[in-house]
Amino acid sequence: MLFFLSVNSIFSQNSDKKGFALLELYTSEGCSSCPPADELLGKIQNEYRDKNVYVLAYHVDYWDKQGWKDIFSNADFTKRQYNYAQFLGKEPIYTPQVIINGKTDYIGSQETSLRNGIKSALSKTASASLNLEASQNENSISINYNVEGTSKNSRLLLAVVQKEAKSNVRRGENANRVLSHYQIVRQLQTVNLNKGKKGTATISLPKNYNALGFEVIGFVQDADSGVILGVKRV
Repeated sequence: MLFFLSVNSIFSQNSDKKGFALLELYTSEGCSSCPPADELLGKIQNEYRDKNVYVLAYHVDYWDKQGWKDIFSNADFTKRQYNYAQFLGKEPIYTPQVIINGKTDYIGSQETSLRNGIKSALSKTASASLNLEASQNENSISINYNVEGTSKNSRLLLAVVQKEAKSNVRRGENANRVLSHYQIVRQLQTVNLNKGKKGTATISLPKNYNALGFEVIGFVQDADSGVILGVKRV
């Protein structure tokens, strides 16, 4: 059915305006069509790890009442997918769905279409540049950000991403399967840029956080159209 960093250390990423592809996957452990998409996005993440290609996997919660509750699901991610449905004029929402740069959606398991979408996105120039520096405290990360070239109503989103996980699913459409997940968004924090394009944001860390298993991906999004203007990994 279709339906990040060691204590007191600093990491920085230079800004540029080269083309980029931000792939936002909407998935669920309760959806039998999702595991192939999860595997494909993991493959793409590994293949493009040194390129301007970024993967974020949001686990939605509308499958949770179908016999299995996804431990990574979040109602806020379902709301984000609904927002994209309005931006793109494509309802109803479904899984597995991939949205590239906030502009175009794809069925998440269709490899040829996704690769063509990545190629097209990389051929275009980013309209915003983003500098990020991160320092870890005991239970949080402080992100210093500097954004240039934003739209009138843009915002910075900071995603805390768990790189990999496995789940033993006992019920639902994927009952008795061990599922592999990649680039799982554990937290997503929004920073309003209307009051300033430079500042510091603090993000609380998940309980199972470890420096090697997590990363932070920041991206600038136009709040009126949903279009992604620029992205960087910390």
